[in-house]
Amino acid sequence: MQIAILLYDGFTALDAVGPYEVLSRLPGAEVRFTAARSGPVRADTGALALVADHSLTEVRSADILLLPGGPGQTALMSDEPLLDWIRTVDATTTWTTSVCTGSLLLAAAGLLAGRTAASHWLALDQLPTFGATPSTDRTVVDGKYATSAGVSAGIDLALLLAGRIAGDRTAQAIQLLTEYAPEPPYQAGTPATAPADLVADLRERASAYLTA
Repeated sequence: MQIAILLYDGFTALDAVGPYEVLSRLPGAEVRFTAARSGPVRADTGALALVADHSLTEVRSADILLLPGGPGQTALMSDEPLLDWIRTVDATTTWTTSVCTGSLLLAAAGLLAGRTAASHWLALDQLPTFGATPSTDRTVVDGKYATSAGVSAGIDLALLLAGRIAGDRTAQAIQLLTEYAPEPPYQAGTPATAPADLVADLRERASAYLTA
């Protein structure tokens, strides 16, 4: 099972690594980190890089395509060679997926028109521009398109896919092996539960790089 995970300058590390930890444990999984050019790709903090072993030209098909989000996504919204690559690989997939603002790349490629999708809460209002219906659900499945909310929600998305692909017991085994049992010390993980002034502050600070 070929799993292609896109990397690009300014991606959010957990958007890619969280799903990788789950999906790479599926029977027969072969993960290909892919970027415009092979080599190290810097995440949004600049302190971490993941290595893309394959360039876009080397990966033209996949059983699962996963697009992480991150502030670097904004610069790619009009990158036609990348969007064409997404459409090309999507034509071969069983599942086309995204985490966080990665759904905006799917939308910009024209793949979410008429569909419901999740994204980071700060970016949900951009989805209707591309004909998609935004959802505040943590994970959304619409046909073969599976999208998730921000960052940590990618782990939930990957476990959902694991269950659909390999069955509940395999997904539960992966969840147990990774000891994924969140008990956060704060209840500020969504705009509905976080302090209102904090939500407003983050909206203001993030608007500069989330505007497509």
